[in-house]
Amino acid sequence: MRFEHVLADIDGFGRFQIMILTISFIGRFTLPCHFLLNNFIAAVPSHHCNINLLDDGPTFWNLSHAERLRVSIPAEEDGSQSSCRMFTEPQYQLLNNSSNVTDVPSVLCWNGWVYDNTTFKSTVTSQWDLVCNNRGQNKATATIFFMGVMLGALTFGSLSDKFGRRIMLLVSYVSGLLFAISSAFSSSYVTFAVLRFFTGFCIVGIVIVSAVLNVEWVDIEHRKLVGVIDSLSWTFGSTVFVAIAYLATDWRWLTVSVTFPLILAIITWRWMPESARWLIANGKLEQAQMYLTKCAKMNQREDLIHTLQTESLSTIVVTDRKDRTYSYLDLIRTPKMRNLALRTGVVWFCVATAFYGISFNITGFGLNIYLTQFIYALIEFPAKILVYYLLDKIGRRCTEVGSLLLVAVCLGINIVVPKVLRTVVAIIGKGSSAASFATVVLYSSELYPTVIRQNGMGYNSSMARIGVAVTPLILLLDDVWKVLPQMVLCFAALLGGLVARTLPETHMRCLPETIEDVEKSKLLY
Repeated sequence: MRFEHVLADIDGFGRFQIMILTISFIGRFTLPCHFLLNNFIAAVPSHHCNINLLDDGPTFWNLSHAERLRVSIPAEEDGSQSSCRMFTEPQYQLLNNSSNVTDVPSVLCWNGWVYDNTTFKSTVTSQWDLVCNNRGQNKATATIFFMGVMLGALTFGSLSDKFGRRIMLLVSYVSGLLFAISSAFSSSYVTFAVLRFFTGFCIVGIVIVSAVLNVEWVDIEHRKLVGVIDSLSWTFGSTVFVAIAYLATDWRWLTVSVTFPLILAIITWRWMPESARWLIANGKLEQAQMYLTKCAKMNQREDLIHTLQTESLSTIVVTDRKDRTYSYLDLIRTPKMRNLALRTGVVWFCVATAFYGISFNITGFGLNIYLTQFIYALIEFPAKILVYYLLDKIGRRCTEVGSLLLVAVCLGINIVVPKVLRTVVAIIGKGSSAASFATVVLYSSELYPTVIRQNGMGYNSSMARIGVAVTPLILLLDDVWKVLPQMVLCFAALLGGLVARTLPETHMRCLPETIEDVEKSKLLY
């Protein structure tokens, strides 16, 4: 007997499943906010050296503010004022439009900086002067966060396969809340960086656990709907995040604001059930029977409760030992699992590299930072709604391959088209990359067997975070050649599409329960 047969009897998509999706939606709201938070809390406002100590008498202070800047700050080649250098003493001859300052000594800012607070009241950049020679620390904040995400994905993937989905979801909620709030009140950059690392480490457990938990509780025909709803929770969070960031212009309050929904998630966790699939796979038949009975009652299938006996449930998994402990090593012990892990890891890396390569370029439109972020978030809605229909029409594999190839095409076109057309192409590319991400999460959860599904998703998520971590480095390649970042991102999307083409189709197929199911499958694992 398959677990899908049990779900079909008690309704695989009723009130019980809707409750699970709603609870997951609340917890997942904060994820995109934290993943994109660095775009705002580490934004670099316009700045210049603090020139107050250049005062050499009443002449200096009788000048207007603009004139004091002109005589104190050297100009760059494009005519703009330098952000990192200043004159050692006021150069009053510049007030006469003199440009002969080539021999005038200038030094690095030695008295701090003055920041433009028009857009942001405060950022970590202005808080700890992470500009000029310290700009590397500013760029490191995102990398540090995503390194935590990468390690957290591996940890929570393994622990939720060992201890269960439900308890690890609560651990992720509580620990993520504590570290995120603590980071908002950091007194130094080092403390902030450490707390952001642990915030990423803990908060990623929410998406790792809830994505699998949702899929494991629904029937075959509704898996694609659940996958799209999960993905839309990310899009919804990204869209609302723009409004929150617009209202909370202080980085501390912005961090607190986007973390607050986790309190509601903790409250609603008490109604979240454990995965019956995981319980059965681990020999905990009485608990599985309890949750399946709750599902039947809530879905108004009380007349079938008598069929949910432990004896019948024990026949669902009969090949793997229920007392065995699984680990990441099981992803590579057998030939087909090893092959699957290699290919899905490459696809996740490429999907994340392309997605965040576009997402992090929020200054690319030449528009207001909030408007750019809003456009990037808004385009995901039609893209993911289209995915909902394509998953059944052409299947998971073709949807993933097609969306990645379209991303590659858009990135390639942007290398050669005039700048005026790049905005439209970039929006299409962003939508396509969002579609590829929405598809790969559902697709991967259907490929891995129940006994190591969380390990598989944890591994894949870690591969994605490696892609996110290298993305800022890829974008820095424009110092070597202006179009080199676009070419690298284009190649990543193309590679991901080609590798995804080799994965087996999972449309309308039962989820594998054991490693043996994968090894004996006739699908092209």
